[in-house]
Amino acid sequence: QAGNVPVVFDEHHLSEVQNTASEEKLDRVVDSMKESKVALIGKIHTPMEMSHKGDLASYDMRLRRKLDLFANVVHVKSLPGYQTRHNNLDLVIIREQTEGEYSSLEHEARLGRWCPWQAGALPAFPTFPALSHLAVHIHGSRAIPVLLPVLVLGGDPEGLGAAHLGSLTGAGRALFPFPFPFPFPFPSQLVQNPYQFDVLVMPNLYGNIVDNLAAGLVGGAGVVPGESYSAEYAVFELGARHPFAQAVGRNIANPTAMLLSASNMLRHLNLEYHSNMISDAVKKVIKGGKVRTRDLGGYSTTSDFVKSVIDNLHPHYGA
Repeated sequence: QAGNVPVVFDEHHLSEVQNTASEEKLDRVVDSMKESKVALIGKIHTPMEMSHKGDLASYDMRLRRKLDLFANVVHVKSLPGYQTRHNNLDLVIIREQTEGEYSSLEHEARLGRWCPWQAGALPAFPTFPALSHLAVHIHGSRAIPVLLPVLVLGGDPEGLGAAHLGSLTGAGRALFPFPFPFPFPFPSQLVQNPYQFDVLVMPNLYGNIVDNLAAGLVGGAGVVPGESYSAEYAVFELGARHPFAQAVGRNIANPTAMLLSASNMLRHLNLEYHSNMISDAVKKVIKGGKVRTRDLGGYSTTSDFVKSVIDNLHPHYGA
């Protein structure tokens, strides 16, 4: 509103943090997204009691599947003026996010079924092993490389890598056929020398781990924007999947990631001027160092940060 951005939102409140989510609300959200083709969403937290009731797929996961949001893209970039162990980082993580270990295909083995850890001895009490299935389909895996030419154009192909645990998941690995180097031990290399990577491509679970790890390299979950794509839809969201539910109602969360996600959404809508106006204001506040939320070592509230961003918008659009 402060920037007079020519976008009208169709707002829907779907929040498991506040325990208001339902299948009916999710369907309304999906219908709205299908109509607009573009969306900006907050993090939808899944309470533990959902899984205890047998609901294996969270509303977040259901949303991705209903819209076939197979690709999650996270651009991890250092913020000017905020010092971390590694500065001047700039890498892209592309994650397949509808399959793999998050397929919600789980069950308990029946009593009496043999389990490897029971070999040679019977347990003193009945056991019900939980089995989780990794599901990988060609549709999800082969669709990811469609994004690569856009992101890697003009880049260094040697900085392109893919990561998975092929030694343990051979069949699943066969359907994730990226002809790129597979650097291992990958997480330690990313932490020790992240500059060797430009674009990282990976399946669901490993992508989730690396997204959060890479976010920590530049300041944490509160500063990294993300986006998800299908063939038809573009959804802009937080890059790191941490709900920070304990911040609800306390006015302490860092809004940087959400504001930068909104900026990326405006760029997607060809509103380049407004996109730059918001992202430049956010970066100017962080670079100034006077207004920072607790996660960045400051004492400012969410409201303080947003007010400072508004004050740093282009003079014509300022409050």
